Amino acid sequence: MTEKRVEFKNQNLLLENRSKLTITGVEQVESFNENTIILMTVKGGITIKGEELNVGKLNLDDGNVKIDGTINGIIYNDKDSSQKGNIIGKLFK
Repeated sequence: MTEKRVEFKNQNLLLENRSKLTITGVEQVESFNENTIILMTVKGGITIKGEELNVGKLNLDDGNVKIDGTINGIIYNDKDSSQKGNIIGKLFK
């Protein structure tokens, strides 16, 4: 059986009242807790900062993520610098 994976070219963010965030084009969730969520999208990495963050809906087959909580910031990361090998390098700076 072959794995059918959809390739996404677009990545969109929809923020509603700083409390609901929908992101499309998500390839992977790198890590999350109630204050920080790190995602890898087709356009690079995204870090979401906030309070009481919760991944309400996650569907990597469709590339959709819905996040609830108080969103204080969205940071875009370069696709190359957010790779796992460079995270180790950042830890030892």
